[in-house]
Amino acid sequence: MPSRSRALLCALSLLLIACGGPGARTTADTVRVATEAATAGPIDLTDDLGATIHLTRPAKRIVSLIPSATESLIAIGAAPLLVGRTRYDTASAIASIPSVGGGIDPSLEAIVQLEPDLVVGWGTDARAGLRARLASAGIPMFSLATEDTSDIFRGIRNLGRLTGRDSAAGDVARSIRATLDSVRQSVAGKPTPRVMYVVFADPPMTAGPRTFIGQLIGLAGGKSIFDDVSANWPNVAMEEIVRRDPDLLIVPVGEFKQNTLERFRGLAGWRSLRAVRDRRVVAVSADLLSRPSPSIAQSAKVLRDAIHPDLVSAAPGAR
Repeated sequence: MPSRSRALLCALSLLLIACGGPGARTTADTVRVATEAATAGPIDLTDDLGATIHLTRPAKRIVSLIPSATESLIAIGAAPLLVGRTRYDTASAIASIPSVGGGIDPSLEAIVQLEPDLVVGWGTDARAGLRARLASAGIPMFSLATEDTSDIFRGIRNLGRLTGRDSAAGDVARSIRATLDSVRQSVAGKPTPRVMYVVFADPPMTAGPRTFIGQLIGLAGGKSIFDDVSANWPNVAMEEIVRRDPDLLIVPVGEFKQNTLERFRGLAGWRSLRAVRDRRVVAVSADLLSRPSPSIAQSAKVLRDAIHPDLVSAAPGAR
C-alpha cells in the first residue's frame, strides 16, 4: 500500500479512537468516504466523448464548466474539491469560489491559474479545442453528456469515481431513483393530460422525448404532444401546436418576466389554445427544471404537481 494511503488510514484510525471508538459521533457515511479516499489508487475512466483520462489519484482540485455537474459534485460531498466554476452556478455553497466565465467560453488563463487536476466539461464536439488547450497545459478534461436521465445517473457515478466518492455517488443515485419511483407510483392509473413544455414561446421550442424533461413529463403522469419528434430541443410551428392543442402548457419561469398566463393570452396563436382559454398554464422554476443533475428528483415532483394538481393540498402557486 502506498505510504500516502497508509498515513491517511492511520489518521482516520486515530480520529476514531480519539472520538470514543464504537460510541463515536462520526457517521458511517463519513468514515466510508474517508476510507475510499484513503485507499483509492490510479483512475482510468472513459468519458462521454469516448476519451480516456488517467488520474494518479482521485481529483483534489476541480474546475466544473457544467452547472449541473457542479450540483452533482455538491450532492456527493465533493464541494470542497471545487476551485473554479462558471458564472451560471448559483449554489450558495460555492458562492465564494472564483468564476472562470461561461461553460462554453471559459477563460483558459483563469483555469490554468487555479491549477486544477481535473476540468469537467460539456460532452459535445465543440469542446475538442478546449480539451487540446488544457492538455497542452497538463490538465485533463472529462466530458459529460447531459441530455437524458441515463446521462445524469452515469455522470453522478463517474464523478463519484473521479473524486473517490463512489459510495456517496451510489447513495445519491439510489435516493433519486426512490423519489422518481414514488412520483411514478403516485400517478399510476390517473388520466394522462396532453402537455407541451414551452422552452421558448417565440420561436416556439419544446423538449423532445429523449431529453430528461421529456422523460420526466412521462414519469410525472403527462404525455407530451411532441413525443414523436426526433430532435432533442426542436423548434415547432405554431400551426402544429394549435393543431395538437395541448391540455396544459408548462412554462419555465426566468425566460418570461411578466405574468405567464397573461403573456400567452396576448400572443397570436397561443391565445387560441384550449390550455390558455382554460387557464391551464403553469409556470415552473427554470433554474430547477433546466439542470440535468440530482435536482431531477425535485423536478419530477414539480412536474407531477403541475400535471396533477389534485395530488397536492394546493394548486401550484405560479400560474
